[in-house]
Amino acid sequence: MCRNIRPLFNFDPPAEDDEIRASALQFVRKVSGFTKPSQANQEAFDRAVDEVTRVTRELVDALVTAAPPKDRDVEAARARERGRKRYGNRAATDRNQAATA
Repeated sequence: MCRNIRPLFNFDPPAEDDEIRASALQFVRKVSGFTKPSQANQEAFDRAVDEVTRVTRELVDALVTAAPPKDRDVEAARARERGRKRYGNRAATDRNQAATA
């Protein structure tokens, strides 16, 4: 799955518009097969991103749950721990090398 497509519902604070748009962009990239569309496809690509963003916002705003909201920092820490268990320190080393390159 694309890295920026993450659960967006039931977080405190709620998902922001830029998070929803980032997920929509990743979704459209995955579906279309384009990281950066050609000029001929740019308008359709942008329109799709806008529409997916709008529909996702509507969905997230309409959903209800009795569960307490999840804390973003706690969930991020859990994700990092899962990554460490799965990849060891390699993932952190790769990120550090990429940041310094």
